[in-house]
Amino acid sequence: MPSFAARRCARAIAFIAVLATVCSAASAAFPEKPVRLVVPFAPGGGTDLIARTLGAEMAKDLGQPVIVDNKPGAGTIIGTDNVAKSAPDGYSVVVASFAHAVNPALQAKLPYGSNKAFAPVILIGRGPNVLVVPAASPYKTVADVMAAAKASPDKLTYASQGAGTSAHLAGELFANLAKVRLTHVPYRGAGPALTDLMGGQVDMMFATAAAVSTFIDNGKLRVLGVTTTEPSAAFKNVPPIAVTVPGYRVESWYGLYAPAATPAAVIDRLNAAARKAARSPEFVRKLEHEGLMVNAGPAAELDTYVQAEEKRWAQIVKQNNIHPD
Repeated sequence: MPSFAARRCARAIAFIAVLATVCSAASAAFPEKPVRLVVPFAPGGGTDLIARTLGAEMAKDLGQPVIVDNKPGAGTIIGTDNVAKSAPDGYSVVVASFAHAVNPALQAKLPYGSNKAFAPVILIGRGPNVLVVPAASPYKTVADVMAAAKASPDKLTYASQGAGTSAHLAGELFANLAKVRLTHVPYRGAGPALTDLMGGQVDMMFATAAAVSTFIDNGKLRVLGVTTTEPSAAFKNVPPIAVTVPGYRVESWYGLYAPAATPAAVIDRLNAAARKAARSPEFVRKLEHEGLMVNAGPAAELDTYVQAEEKRWAQIVKQNNIHPD
């Protein structure tokens, strides 16, 4: 007759097996309700556009609505923390971007601790930022901006979609490498920032290409340079800023993260749906026009890329003495 310890061990093994079966069944049934894509910016910007376009395509594959939930503020930390503290069931996913990799270097303490609070889902794609000015601006080239900034330190203003975002750090890096002084004006998302830019309340913006290509096409904004070291096919005849400011390079990116401990099967399901969505003709048509290079590979690709970006920007932040506003 089995001993008490043996019987207890057998019961424990049986319980674990049942639990594993239940979890597996739950993962297999995913999703059984709408999935929430948290955008840590106000509506109307590049990240919002990408989330809505991607979400609409993902919904077709998942068979459930994919709802965009805008939670702006604190340089993306509010929306990001919201997902970090959500249930690890795949129904809350954050649309991460440049700030996600830079915030650890800018903030002494993050409410969610570190990137270990998340499970990578997918690196959607990468693309340039572009230096844009209102159509009526007197500045026609990057050299014009540098000359004006040197003539009147702190007078020129540049908008961003929030402290720690690509537009903010792109401006800080420009000021440091060009040896000029600019005034940063942060907003709670690209939408309100662009409204003021086109209204002439700020002088310029190192905006994500996804946020401004429509306004460049309709003549409301003029593009002076791209932030990548090579020209972008989406912005013909627009030179890299590095031609005028040697060593200058900034790249925007977009990815999806779920809370840590989200079941692997759920991550795989989300990754498969996001891959299919990012390669769909509708997504490619909308986003390649903005210069976005689609990645849409395995989940681990996002972790590898973001770790490298965290390391690079930690060095840049330290070397250039960059601080959050």
